[in-house]
Formats: sequence, C-alpha cells, structure tokens
Amino acid sequence: MADPEDGGEVGSPQDASPAVGDADPTPPAQAAAPAPATEGGELVKAGDGTAPASSSHPEGLSLNYEEARALLGRLEFQKGNVEAALHVFDGIDLQAAIQQFQPSLSDKTPSKKGRTKSELPASVPQNPQNPACLVLEAIYLKALSLQKLGKSIEAAHQCKSVLESVESMFQNGTPDIEQKLQDTVSKSVELLPEAWKQAGSYDEALASYRRALLSQWNLDDECCTRIQKRFSVFLLYSCVDWSPPSLASQAEGSFVPKNSVEEAILLLMILLKKWYQGKTHWDPSVMEHLTYALSLCGESLVLAKNLEEVLPGIYPRTERWCTLALCYYAAGQKDTSLNFVRKSLNKLENPNDILALLLAAKICSKKSHLASEGVEYAKRVVANAESSNAHLKSVGFHLLGSCLGKKSKTVSSDYQRSLLQTETMKSLTESITLNRYNADLIFDMGIEYAEQRNMNAALRCAKEFIEATGGSVSKGWRLLALILSAQRRYSEAEVATDAALDETSKWDQGSLLKIKAKLKVAQSSPMEAVEAYRALLALVQAQKNSADSCNTAEEGEDGNVNEFEIWQGLANLYSSLSYWRDAEICLQKARALKSYSASTLHAEGYMHQGREQTKDALASYVNALATDLEHVPSKVAIGALLSKQGPSYLPAARCFLSDALRVEPTNRMAWLYLGKVHKSDGRIADAADCFQAAVMLEESDPVESFSSLS
Repeated sequence: MADPEDGGEVGSPQDASPAVGDADPTPPAQAAAPAPATEGGELVKAGDGTAPASSSHPEGLSLNYEEARALLGRLEFQKGNVEAALHVFDGIDLQAAIQQFQPSLSDKTPSKKGRTKSELPASVPQNPQNPACLVLEAIYLKALSLQKLGKSIEAAHQCKSVLESVESMFQNGTPDIEQKLQDTVSKSVELLPEAWKQAGSYDEALASYRRALLSQWNLDDECCTRIQKRFSVFLLYSCVDWSPPSLASQAEGSFVPKNSVEEAILLLMILLKKWYQGKTHWDPSVMEHLTYALSLCGESLVLAKNLEEVLPGIYPRTERWCTLALCYYAAGQKDTSLNFVRKSLNKLENPNDILALLLAAKICSKKSHLASEGVEYAKRVVANAESSNAHLKSVGFHLLGSCLGKKSKTVSSDYQRSLLQTETMKSLTESITLNRYNADLIFDMGIEYAEQRNMNAALRCAKEFIEATGGSVSKGWRLLALILSAQRRYSEAEVATDAALDETSKWDQGSLLKIKAKLKVAQSSPMEAVEAYRALLALVQAQKNSADSCNTAEEGEDGNVNEFEIWQGLANLYSSLSYWRDAEICLQKARALKSYSASTLHAEGYMHQGREQTKDALASYVNALATDLEHVPSKVAIGALLSKQGPSYLPAARCFLSDALRVEPTNRMAWLYLGKVHKSDGRIADAADCFQAAVMLEESDPVESFSSLS
C-alpha cells in the first residue's frame, strides 16, 4: 500500500472521498456492513471495495474508527480542502485513542546507541503507520486547519493536546521514537507559540516558547534554531509584558536575563554559536536582529566583537569596515573608528562611499589636528552628493564648515585664519540654504559667530535654536548664557541659566550649574559660586549612585560634567580667595581622579603664585606644559612670570605668549601680557596694538570658552 502522504491511495479514494462531503457525517466504519472481529481490531471497508484502507499492525488488515478518520482527513488536507479536513478530524476522540495506544507505547524505549533495531522489544512499534502516529498527526493537522481558518485559540489547544498526550504516553521523557511521530511532535512544538501569538495571548506564547526550548522533545538542530529565532524576534518587537524565566529551570550558575532584550540577545548569540560550530546555516537576519538588540543596550563593542568573528566572505569587507567603524564610534573610540573608515575609503576599495565619507568628516571635525583631513572628506561628500541628494549635500557643507573652523585655529598666520573663517561661514551658509530647519546647523553657526565675536548674529542663532528645540536641549541655553556673559549682561545670563535648569532634565543640568558658578564669580559673589559647585557635586554623586550610571553619556557630551572639572574649578576659586587649605584639599581630590593633568598642575602653579612662591609656580607651569604641549593657560602663565624677571627674560616671555596666541588667538590675557612685554622692550606701537586687542576681547570675553560647547 502506498503512503497517503506521498500521493498514494487508501483503499478506493474515489469511493472514500465523497463520504466526507455527505451531509450525513457517519464514518465509513459505521456505514460498512458489520465484519467479524480480528486480532488487530474492527475491520473497516472503504466504500464497496474489499481492499483494506490501512493496517494498524504489520500482520493485520483492519483499521479502527480513529485511524480511518485520520487517514481521510489527511487526504482532504493534502488536497487543500481545509474545511472538509476539519470536518473529518472533528470526529476523532483523542483521549480514547491515547488510552487505547498507551499500553503498547508506555514501555521505555532503549537508546539507539545501546541496541540495534532488531534487538528492540516487539512492543515497540516499527510500522511507520502505527495508530499513535496517525491519530497524533491528525490532531496536528486539525490544529493547522484551525489556524488557517483564523481559529488560533482552538488551534493552540489542539497543539497542546498533542504534546500532553505524548507526555502521558511517555512518562519518563520522550524516547528515541520513530521519525514519523517525532516529526509530528516537532511540528506541534513549533506551531503552539505561533498560534498563541496570532490569538494575542502573548503570555501563553512566551511560556510556550520557553517550554519548547527547555522540554525534552528531541528537537533537531534546524527545528530548535527556527524556534530560537522566532522567540528572539517575539521578545524584541512584540512589546510583551515580560516576566523572568523560572529559576527552577535554570542550571546553577547560569545567566538569568533581566529583561526581554537580554533574553533575545542570549538566544541570538546561541544561534551565532551554532553557526560557528557548523550546526546550522548562515542567516543574515540573525545578525540584523542582534545589531538592533545590542544597539538598544548601548553595547556597540559587543556587536563589533561579533562582527569581527564572522568568517570572511559573508559580508563585503568594505561593508564590514563601515559597520565596525560605526560600532567603535558609538563606543567613543573615535581613533579606531577612523582607522576602519580610512581602510574603506582607500582608492582601491570604495573611495566615494558617502556614508563612510560623512563619518570620517564628522570624526575629523572634532579634532584640530585632523581638520585638514576632514576638509578633504567633506569636499568629496559635496562633490558626490551634488547631483543626487540635496540633504546629503547640506550635511557635507555643514561638516566642511566645521572642519574649516577647526583648521582656522591651527594656522599661525592671521591672514590664513581670516580666509579660513570666511570659508567656514560660506560653507555653513550654503548648508543652511539647502536645509533651513536643521537645528544643529543653526547651533554650529551660532558658535562660529560667537568665536568670531559677532555677538549679535550669535545671539540670533542661539534664540532660534532654543525655539526650534522647544528649550529642551541644554546646550542651546548654555550658548545663550555664554553670549550674554560676553556682552557683560550677567544678570540676564543668570536668568537664562535658571530658566534652563527648569526646562531640562536633572541629568542634563551639570554644565548649566558650572556656568552658573562662573557667573557668580564674575559678579563678585564667590560664596554663591561655592554653593553652585556643591550642588554640582551632589548631582555628580547622584549620577554615580544611579542604576543607569553605566549607560550615561560619555564625558563632554551635552549636559555632562565630570567630577574632575568640579574639583578643579573649586581649587581655582579657593585660590582666588586665598583659602589655601581648601584649595589644597580640592587639588588632592582632583589628583585622585586624574594623576597627570595639565590643568591640575596649572592650578597648583596658580596657588604657588598666589603665595608668592615664584620658583615653585614656574616649576608647576613647566610640568603642565610637559604634560600637554598645547596647554594655553600654562604658556600664558610662564610668559607672565618671565616678563617680570628682567630684560634678559623678555625674548623667552614673548616666545611663550606668541605661541599661546597661535593656539588660541582670542586669549585676552595673552594679548595683555604680550603688550607689557613689548612695552618693556621699547616697542610702543606693538604694545599699543596688543593692549587694544586685549581691551576689545575683554568686552566680549565669556565666562567660559565657546569651544567648550563644540
């Protein structure tokens, strides 16, 4: 007899099939004439034929009621007659069938490794068409039919009944059962959570997924892989009301996820491990889901590690380099990120990839020594995006302006600096022409105007940025406060700072409190400045104790102030008040956080200078320069001290002060001391120019450098 699943016939299908569609649902076993009982059960004839429909035993020629319905229902399902198949399956009494089959199936089947097929007991069914297989497969097909008809809850209950029946037949766990029954069990395990999901019963689906992976169903690797992937997708995107897995099911010392994203990441990493071990095929969607999940957790370094472990040939190498660059950029490792982008932009690889060019230009725009390289990347973005995308062209001009602005701070010639500043504003203007409502672009234009001391235009940009962002971004308020302080409107700057503290969240208030403290110093209210610093310390301590402290933004981002800067500011404040003991305590706190810092050594030199310990002060300033060769305050302090040591030290003082102005052309104190050096050296005209520059800068000098915002 041919297997019906392979397209074979059961008895006489022309006679048997119409019986399913009759109004009278009387089964074939009842419609046939009574037949004598046989050892295998009741004899059932299909239609008028004399051939048996199926055999429940190797030597039998008979078929009972449940088996007949199972076979006929399967035929209808294979033909696509889902409703007719369901009509036939409805007449099967699963519990009665299980009770009938249980005595022959409940014996413990020995392991395949221990005994051969010929050595198995006679009670273990060897026929692939044994009654249990037929009936359980029929119930699975009934569940599948219900699902196709949109009756997902009923389908889930049918799948559940299949699995419960198998558990009742095999009390000691699912043995090495025959393949036909194993396939039915595996399909039922897969279908159950899917049916619960379609029914909207997410708690039941969650439990079914976990049960499928934790129960001993003897699932093969491919089946288990499919379930794990679907479960991870369900956890990531279904917004399920997640509950932790039962600790009873966890091995001692195993990892227990704390939320749905962690559980999904665990499953996806297991899938990747299977692929590494050759147990399953490569599925690119697994890495896509893992990328999304790790991005939610901010674990970009973990993602980079997994990408690096993927074998060569899976991803194009330029695509892999760009993705790794994004991962390291998100983790704050900008130099590593830039190295990957440079490899991708090699002339032999993909030199005109706009995404890689944008990332490279963005990284370079934050560092003065990389500004020239960033200018080239940004120009290539503009050239490649000119005819295709106005938005990308706008971003290219934006980054070009940022890189040119950084480059202008590194040149030594005033003429070159002026040209670069003009090009900077031209690029930013081109960008804003293409994208008028880009808030970040408006902010950067405000900073550039402020650094060029065009305060009215800078103030306009600051107000426009605050309006565009609804006042929810603290850096806009900080820019406004610094511009007002540069205009000597300290009370208004303090009002703007207080308004910002009311508008922004608690964790974004650090930089605002630091500006408030400096505004108090500028208004000759040092004790109120001390109170502001204390509030700032309390905020930093609260951030440390927060459960989310591990996920806070990196230092230097909007609103974030590190503890080192606070102790540094307090030390300078106490030194200006001649509170030497308090200043020393603050410096010790700062050194504990950062052992070798130019700013700490400079503060130490400032304290020695206040005590008239000139040699110790000069030694501290020199040590600060040894730590950071471009530390402008130390250059200015050394030049100021040397200018007071006599005529023979004036050339050295002039050298240090000129070098400080090379790095920071808007440093008011450097111009002031350079004017004094020129005056002492007899160059009155040069001294007058320096004094005039110092006065002009003093009239527009903010309480904190505008560069702290970029």
